[in-house]
Amino acid sequence: MSHEDLTTKQMKTAQDNSLLDRVVLILEQAHTNVVRTVNGSMVTAYWLIGREIVLELQGGDERAEYGKRVIETLSKKLIARYGRGFSTTNLWYFKQFYVVYQNHMQILHPSGRESDDLPILHPPGGELGMTTKKNRLSGDESVHCFNPQLSWSHYRALIRVSNPEARLFYEKEAAECGWSKAQLERQIQTSYYERILKNRGRDGLLPANRERLPGEALSPTHLLKSPYVLEFLDLPDSPSLHEKDLEQAIISNLQSFLLELGKGFSFVARQKHIRFDDDDFYVDLVFYNFMLKCFVLIDLRIGKLTHQDVGQMDGYVRLFEDRFKVTGDNPTIGLILCSDKSEAVAKYSVLSEGKQIFASKYLKFLPTEDELMLELEKERNLIETALREAENEAEI
Repeated sequence: MSHEDLTTKQMKTAQDNSLLDRVVLILEQAHTNVVRTVNGSMVTAYWLIGREIVLELQGGDERAEYGKRVIETLSKKLIARYGRGFSTTNLWYFKQFYVVYQNHMQILHPSGRESDDLPILHPPGGELGMTTKKNRLSGDESVHCFNPQLSWSHYRALIRVSNPEARLFYEKEAAECGWSKAQLERQIQTSYYERILKNRGRDGLLPANRERLPGEALSPTHLLKSPYVLEFLDLPDSPSLHEKDLEQAIISNLQSFLLELGKGFSFVARQKHIRFDDDDFYVDLVFYNFMLKCFVLIDLRIGKLTHQDVGQMDGYVRLFEDRFKVTGDNPTIGLILCSDKSEAVAKYSVLSEGKQIFASKYLKFLPTEDELMLELEKERNLIETALREAENEAEI
């Protein structure tokens, strides 16, 4: 085969592959859209079923036996017609889903209902009440629908969150960050919302609970938190544990660690080498956050935070900025992850020059809710004490 024929064949193959790639992209996008549409339709359907169950139970006998009988009868009939998926347990979930999200959608009753009196449920004092509103019957059900990015499994996890504001936060974060059901459940279990709120107040919830104003910049305190819960590393509670073991565990569980760090983080390097004159320095972990538009250097410490740790991180940040920061990047952030953080040193984690050096405590095991709340309160007190000391020094 001549060179010209070979070139022609290669061009044809490339064209065929290009066509295939474009067609595959179209089909995959269509499949994704179908899945999202089906997810959204089924979640809405479960909400509607829950609503009908609630209305049926409120219109009948108030005794628990009546409700149980209604659910069991409906379950048997639905299973006979549609198969699995309509167990009594699931029907109770549908009911709870509606009760929790009853104000989530403005919808009309399904066609075929005899009366045009639409009961609207309200929870005065935490108990369900009922008023009546006139609506014309229509086949058009939904004006506002549930997030198509989230499946029924996501909403099953969300309905167990009792705080409405926390539930909305988790719902938006799960959709925006693409959390799986397991990832959402872990964030709920580790009190992600409470950790942000306790450490940084309501501003720390940005940008999940409100849109940023034009020109409003994110600060490191919007994304960094303390403590970090690293139970997924499965680290032994042993005095022989070294920083290199912690680092390797993080690399082996990088996806989970990125989830715990928060939004916008991407992994850059491990043991990043920085040479200055005749000295060699190695930063344990380097990440880039595209929301903050800056590099984040992480130094790992087992034991109590020291002044030397803060000084070393300050040097790392200055060297990294000199060698690797590019035009458009915001100031590099240094984060020291330590298993213990003393009051005497902690103030440097929030008040160092340029406010670029931070320290956060990490927990090797999943704490109980009370233990976590205690850690959050201690962390909040440290920050407030440091800020007060800074204000007093400034006045002097």
